[in-house]
Amino acid sequence: MKTLIIKEMGTVIRLTIESNQSDELLKEAEQKIYTWERQFSANDSASDLMSINQHAGKLPVKVIPEIFKIIRYSYDVTLSSKAKMNILIGPLVKLWKIGFKNARKPTEKEIQQTFTLTNPCNLVLYPETHEVYLTQSGMKIDLGAIVKGYFADQLQQFFMNQGVTAAIIDLGGNVIKIGRQPETSECWHVGVRNPFHKDDDPLIVLNINHQSVVTSGIYERYFIENYQLYHHILDSRTGYPVDNDIASVTIVSDHAIDGEIWTTICSFGQARQNIEVLNQIEGVEGLIIRRNQDMLMTSKMQIYL
Repeated sequence: MKTLIIKEMGTVIRLTIESNQSDELLKEAEQKIYTWERQFSANDSASDLMSINQHAGKLPVKVIPEIFKIIRYSYDVTLSSKAKMNILIGPLVKLWKIGFKNARKPTEKEIQQTFTLTNPCNLVLYPETHEVYLTQSGMKIDLGAIVKGYFADQLQQFFMNQGVTAAIIDLGGNVIKIGRQPETSECWHVGVRNPFHKDDDPLIVLNINHQSVVTSGIYERYFIENYQLYHHILDSRTGYPVDNDIASVTIVSDHAIDGEIWTTICSFGQARQNIEVLNQIEGVEGLIIRRNQDMLMTSKMQIYL
């Protein structure tokens, strides 16, 4: 199997495939990633997405159909999840700066000032012309909570269309597989990190065949101020990190984009209620580790252990 490792999209990307055209396919996949980065980056001032943000409060911006499709899909999820997954959360993320050296707890006044900037009602979409309009200056679209899943699914489909029968697509912890391990025909093994330890030893190992595994947790990015832990999973409805009994959420699904969505949504609320919701969704299984170190899982999750 051949492996490509690159650093893009703010993370380390690892693509490993089994094919007699490995070099050519990995080169083409790399080019796709660079193109997506130029289009969707929330950090590159020259990206298509940033053009929308730079014109916030000024005028609508016409984008290519692919970008419009993802923004529209993400906006629908924002509304249906009641802003648990909110693509307009960018100003709040920038305010807290969690994950950076200058992270700090903002003042209540600063938090209050972000609410109009993260309100989904202030995003207007024009399907006929593929235009996107942020009505308030300072608003920002950030697709980071969903777009890696979309890219992973696109890469999986690309490789399968090219005859790849075994592959690992890892976009910074968003992992999706194709087939089985070529040497042994066994399922792929994916570890779930223990949120209470900093080492890389997995808490449990999942046996995956042609599926996606996505994990999100409060241990990923955080800071401590006055003995209080502030993590990166922010609630745009309160302006503060989510406060509940959940330490991490792992989703196994057929599509990586579903894993991104449900790890975000299930980071809100309470663990037991979220498991009950996941039990009703076909093709999506979940494992939630609570802050008291209890582990809850959906009824069919056992088949992956």
